[in-house]
Amino acid sequence: MENGSPKIVLGVDELPRSYYNILPDLPVPLPPPLNPSTHEPIGPEALAPIFPKEIIRQEMSTNRYEPIPEEIREAYLLLGRPTPLYRARRLESFLRTPARIYYKREDLSPVGSHKPNTAVPQAYYAMREGVERLATETGAGQWGSALAYATNYFGLKCTVFMVRVSYDQKPYRKYLMELFGAEVFPSPSDRTKTGRRFLENDGHNPGSLGIAISEALEAAVTGTNTKYSLGSVLNHVLMHQTVIGQETLRQLELADETPDVMVGSVGGGSNFAGFTFPAIRERLRGKLDTRFVAVEPESIPSLTKGRYEYDFGDTAEMTPLLKMYTLGHAFVPPRIHAGGLRYHGAAPTVSLLLDHGIVEARAFNQISTFEAGEIFAKTEGLIPAPETCHAIKGAMELALDAKRTNEPRVIAFNFSGHGLLDLEGYAQYRAGTLREN
Repeated sequence: MENGSPKIVLGVDELPRSYYNILPDLPVPLPPPLNPSTHEPIGPEALAPIFPKEIIRQEMSTNRYEPIPEEIREAYLLLGRPTPLYRARRLESFLRTPARIYYKREDLSPVGSHKPNTAVPQAYYAMREGVERLATETGAGQWGSALAYATNYFGLKCTVFMVRVSYDQKPYRKYLMELFGAEVFPSPSDRTKTGRRFLENDGHNPGSLGIAISEALEAAVTGTNTKYSLGSVLNHVLMHQTVIGQETLRQLELADETPDVMVGSVGGGSNFAGFTFPAIRERLRGKLDTRFVAVEPESIPSLTKGRYEYDFGDTAEMTPLLKMYTLGHAFVPPRIHAGGLRYHGAAPTVSLLLDHGIVEARAFNQISTFEAGEIFAKTEGLIPAPETCHAIKGAMELALDAKRTNEPRVIAFNFSGHGLLDLEGYAQYRAGTLREN
């Protein structure tokens, strides 16, 4: 950071060359996925019909680092990696806080979020194994957009089941996916047995990530040369996202800063994990004393009010059982605009770290997060996605805590996506018609 510039950049030669895998560094071994019929741990053969072989290997890897192939690093450069880190001086001034606030710009990718960090490697490994099509789910559409981009880049086809409430709320994300060549269906849909069953029970079902996952899994298992691609929750996804945190630690080092708190929003957990896991490793090694704060919606409080137990990752009970903080796989989330946070559970690794007190969780209501997003837009000039508004709200509250105690804390958060395709939510907020649920 030269001459007090608020922008900290890395050269292309500093793009990470490996993904960080937190599994070897967890305080206790991660509880394994279980077969729902036998409650015995599953092996890689159970995942073979669903995922490409390399994805299965990475999911079960005990290597602390996994090398990033040069083809993926080249694609990352086109995505704008390494991404800049900014200091939010105008927000600090608005809050009148002694805290120093930094945010990592993950909104600069072609689809406007952090999601391509894992979509690109997943599409690449599928292409290398001769897979022709990937099927997936998406909440707000950020993950679906990223996978549509990545499959188009590597010459694959893509089928996306988009949660119906977001399909209706955010049509432009559907158009973005279609521009990259993807097929997009509202979930629950009439394209799968699972979707038809939910529609028969409730023709106006708003959908959920759990239902959309079930539909995508069915499409993968029954489709020709088709595999499933997941945007969050499982360890290989979170591992791919650690390019964010590795870059952030290097940028804070260049700024001669040590983070007191790192903040991220959590739905499934991928952007939070990608941002924090490299720093969590340093804390587990005794090198940092950083706090890690996960922020979620009050109306979908899996981390703050859920139970830490084995549950299905989807609603139709097609996945293995995962030990995680969960509200129950039958939970129907309210129609909040932060579609990427409308998930009944949380990543098993994030859940374990929360259970061991290494991660903290906070929840905020929808209106307060949109208020935080508006403040950020007016101070820093960026319009955040509703999911990102949760991280901003968490960072602002921590900065106000620092103001009350007059502590010059260093607070860093992940600006995981822009809100330029979420303006209907902002319009409702400004008109006073936005509801809490």
